[in-house]
Amino acid sequence: MRFFTYAMLLLTTHFYSINVLHSQSDYALKGMCIAAPMPENVDHFTNFIDQDLAGAGVNTLILRIDYRYEYQSHPELIADQALSKAEIKQLVRICQKNNIRLIPQINLLGHQSWHSTLGKLLEVYPEFDETPKIELPEYYEWPNKDGLYCKSYCPLHPDVHEVVFDLVDEIMEVFEADAFHAGLDEVFYIGHQDCPRCQGRDPAQLFADEVNRIFHHLNDKGSELWMWGDRLIDGRTTGIGLWEGSYNNTHRAIDLINKDVVICDWHYERADATAVLFTSKGFRVATCPWRKPDVAVRQEKMMRTFIEEATPTMKDRYLGMIQTVWTSAARFMEEYRTSEKIEEKNTSGNCFRALSRAWVK
Repeated sequence: MRFFTYAMLLLTTHFYSINVLHSQSDYALKGMCIAAPMPENVDHFTNFIDQDLAGAGVNTLILRIDYRYEYQSHPELIADQALSKAEIKQLVRICQKNNIRLIPQINLLGHQSWHSTLGKLLEVYPEFDETPKIELPEYYEWPNKDGLYCKSYCPLHPDVHEVVFDLVDEIMEVFEADAFHAGLDEVFYIGHQDCPRCQGRDPAQLFADEVNRIFHHLNDKGSELWMWGDRLIDGRTTGIGLWEGSYNNTHRAIDLINKDVVICDWHYERADATAVLFTSKGFRVATCPWRKPDVAVRQEKMMRTFIEEATPTMKDRYLGMIQTVWTSAARFMEEYRTSEKIEEKNTSGNCFRALSRAWVK
């Protein structure tokens, strides 16, 4: 089931500004979200930013850092293949040279484990675990009896924010950034029955409180909060499903979180029109494809249509497009530069090539 109900709300508003629409159908944000390179690939990635991303029109780059930085505030949380301050500054300078807004990402709340491996936060601070009784399997598979995808930290633990906000502040400073991406996607564990603090509480309120807590921490320092939008979509009612929408009632948080949060609305299999949902609730939104070129092109066309047909009030809330990449930076660089020679059509390299061609029209 596609998300046409919300789309219709927007597509009937064009009468308000018909005389000025077609000159304003372009969008401001042309971005990419990708894992930070490994230390041995920083030079290569720097050149890739300079020669390929800037040339393709990218003006916003979200780098997933998590614990791969040499944190001074919490050295116990440094993961393998961590980047040094000098290496981060190398990336900062090349982005500044090309007028690319650089935004760091650390996954907060969810994604504190992956398959059979804990992330550094819960490895070092197991007391922050929302579900300490659920053990990671030796061999991970989905679905499983525990409903385990990724673990979460407990948002009500009295000490967790002192730690994670130290990391946020440090990475924001080294990135010289004015926005932070907190992830907040695919949170399956929240308000869990095993958590002595969260059990029995409303998942929507728990989720909203955590988003707002992060938002206010950043806003007090003059910075923006960006996040993925999937937990704010009712996966059942829309038919969008368990992954790109919520089945655990966090979707009601859409009416509880601050409207200045920027939503990164990802859909990978279909061009679902949920950007209209977010803008109609007062949020700024970017649409985010992954690996299917045909889906990305439809999403890009849809973004332009939304802008063309929007009221003046809604128009500026449609920010643009962000290509997501879920391989290593090294693999993506190779894939992108050889994408026209690869038989497999559905790759992030091919998707980005198709998207960037569409957004320069």
